Amino acid sequence: MEEIEVQGTQLAQQAMDLVKEHGPSFITALLVLMLGLWIIGRISKAVRHYSVRALPDETLAKFLANVTDILLKVLLIISVASMVGIETTSFIAVLGAAGLAVGLALQGSLSNFAGGVMILIFRPFKVGDYIDVQNVEGIVTDIGIFVTTLQTFDKRTLIVPNGPIVGGNIINYTTSPVRAVEISIGISYSDNIADAKTAMEQVLAKDSRILQDEANVVAVVDLGNSSVDFLVRAFVKTDDYWAFFFDARPALKAAVESVGCTIPFPQRDVHLYQQAEA
Repeated sequence: MEEIEVQGTQLAQQAMDLVKEHGPSFITALLVLMLGLWIIGRISKAVRHYSVRALPDETLAKFLANVTDILLKVLLIISVASMVGIETTSFIAVLGAAGLAVGLALQGSLSNFAGGVMILIFRPFKVGDYIDVQNVEGIVTDIGIFVTTLQTFDKRTLIVPNGPIVGGNIINYTTSPVRAVEISIGISYSDNIADAKTAMEQVLAKDSRILQDEANVVAVVDLGNSSVDFLVRAFVKTDDYWAFFFDARPALKAAVESVGCTIPFPQRDVHLYQQAEA
């Protein structure tokens, strides 16, 4: 019984010695942790507030604020751990190894992540633009950190990873306020080329959507197998592109027919040779 009391006294004494030795540092570390979390919260809030104002995209602003918050908290934890006597060298090495393993496992996702950051920073397109990327076309409905979402004219939703988008060609049809509508019209070889050209030029001159100060063109570009081929290039405002695109062909067809020209079908001449009987 006396031996148990002695052991209890020794344990109590050891506990008191540990409290005396590490108590102040533990309390200090706890206070530093609480104060650090409060300061980090204020910093993250400030970063989010000013990033939203300075950056062109709110998604990127929130992302930068979250990254700042995580990095500061990791540094705070490492500092607090060193204050209570924990060896931080091995701790940092474990974090580095874990980060490397995660990076190798998520190479594709990290590529898409980096692509998303580049899109949000350099802004090759924005929500509402009509773009062509990775052999697909559509209107941009959302730009995320990992993927970009497009909607086609037939209301299909296309989700394209950001990595391939940044690594490939990007065609943005909306950036320029002016676009050219190009249409090919063929007339018969027996028709009058000058009359057909004049008739089509009058169509362009009468349409109020055509920008007359641009380099509009009506010209013969090819002598095809069955027709004399014209190129009609007319510049319109980007918002008028599709309306004029669908209206132009019927108007041009009616114009060339009004001056007696025809749009021929493909033709082939077939020659039959009769072999003389022996």
